[in-house]
Amino acid sequence: MCSLAGWSFHSCDTQQASKMKRRFSVEEARDMVMQPATSSELLDSSSESETTSEEECDVEFVVESDPSSSDPSAETAEETEDSGSGWTSKNGEIWSPSNNDTLRYIPAARGLVPGPTRYAITIIDDVESSFNLFFTAEIISSIVDMTNLQGGRSVANWSDVDATDIRAYIGLLILAGVYKSKGESTRSLWVDHSGRAIFRATMTHTKFRLMNTTLRFDDKLMRPSRHREDKLAPIRSLWEKWTHRLPMLFNPGEDVCVDEQLVPFRGRCKFRQYIPSKPAKYGLKIWVTADVETSYAWKCQIYTGKAAGSAAEVGQGKRVVLEMTEGLQGITVTCDHFFTSYALVQELLKRKVALVGTIRRNKPELPSKLLQVRQRAALSSLFGFTKNTTAVSYIPKRGRNVLLLSSKHRDPAVTEEEKRKPVIIADYNHCKGAVDNLDKLQEDDPSVATGPLPQHDRCLCLHAFVLFTAVDPSWKQAKSFRRRLFLEELGRSLVSAKIMRRKHPPRTPAAVTIV
Repeated sequence: MCSLAGWSFHSCDTQQASKMKRRFSVEEARDMVMQPATSSELLDSSSESETTSEEECDVEFVVESDPSSSDPSAETAEETEDSGSGWTSKNGEIWSPSNNDTLRYIPAARGLVPGPTRYAITIIDDVESSFNLFFTAEIISSIVDMTNLQGGRSVANWSDVDATDIRAYIGLLILAGVYKSKGESTRSLWVDHSGRAIFRATMTHTKFRLMNTTLRFDDKLMRPSRHREDKLAPIRSLWEKWTHRLPMLFNPGEDVCVDEQLVPFRGRCKFRQYIPSKPAKYGLKIWVTADVETSYAWKCQIYTGKAAGSAAEVGQGKRVVLEMTEGLQGITVTCDHFFTSYALVQELLKRKVALVGTIRRNKPELPSKLLQVRQRAALSSLFGFTKNTTAVSYIPKRGRNVLLLSSKHRDPAVTEEEKRKPVIIADYNHCKGAVDNLDKLQEDDPSVATGPLPQHDRCLCLHAFVLFTAVDPSWKQAKSFRRRLFLEELGRSLVSAKIMRRKHPPRTPAAVTIV
């Protein structure tokens, strides 16, 4: 038997040599290379090696980089330390059951005063001026041009409309909603005895119907070529002019909510969505960033679906939240499990934005410890911490697990109420309904009860009300139906210019009195 560079073998009996197992440290191997050992020394080393390496893998030679690693007690101590130091998720993220190493959350300076911007405050002096901030002269001019273009093509002896006509048309739609005429035949609104006098005082029913059928927001003949590249072509110009003004007129508070909104619509549309969890089920899906305090939609983005022939988008939730909160800092974003991920939390923290949201249990960043439900008592909470993020698993009842992620909360705080919910869940429940409340307000909003205007333009009236009451909080403060009074005053203000310039008085005495 001889040795060569730390390798051992039997030249005379290869079968016996294959069964021998040797273990040397790096230092021993080096010494053996520099100074070969005698046969007796190798025999002594062989007897020791056979005793200590019975459970090792079946290899001829093993070099240990650390002598202490061959000690079974050292291996046991290391395993115990690893298991007690934290929980490792599938993607390698290490979570700790203690927040000792978690940094304290300090919100960044916002630099913005919540509420109407200075520009909005200087413009608003009455109800109509707040509406004009959204329904600008540029938007009206575009509608006038496209409507006259369509009217000249489709109606014989067409008489051009102007800005006063368009504003009066919008005003009548608002008043029809205020008077709860949604779904009612427009002809009944002009009837002598049962109709409303203000409709006859504004314009004839024939004129209203003509505007109702010819109102356009783009050149219809140019639409097919543009529609191949842009599914939103018929209203793209109007939509961008309106949504561009939303962040110009209002600064959100410290809490915002990013969620999807479904605007009810069952007509023909290539990007119409079906969401069974929503009350309307069918409609146009819009990503919305809403202020929690007022439900003001600070930013909106219509989802037009994936491009034809393309694969489903990966990481859509992360992309949407980053786009919908661009330009904000020092705020907290609340969103549901469709959007929330650990990668999104880290990206938002780079922008000085915190996140609170529910998260799906199949996310690879979650440790298996938080996913275990068995043998956990009802109303119990289990927290996991990284340097800047907190995850919580709450059991509201046996067998059910609620998972949330937060970069705002950095401690295992629990409320003192009977259900002992984590503070993370309490804050999430407070903020999550901003977009849902926006939906509810628009459903209850009687404005724009009929007509071809996009249903989402109800936001114009709702947002105008938010701005006006923020600038003048004392307006009709004692009334419980301030929004309805606001809409009625707005509708009457929009039709007043059209009434004043009528050349021929209406036939009914009540309408004549209004004129």
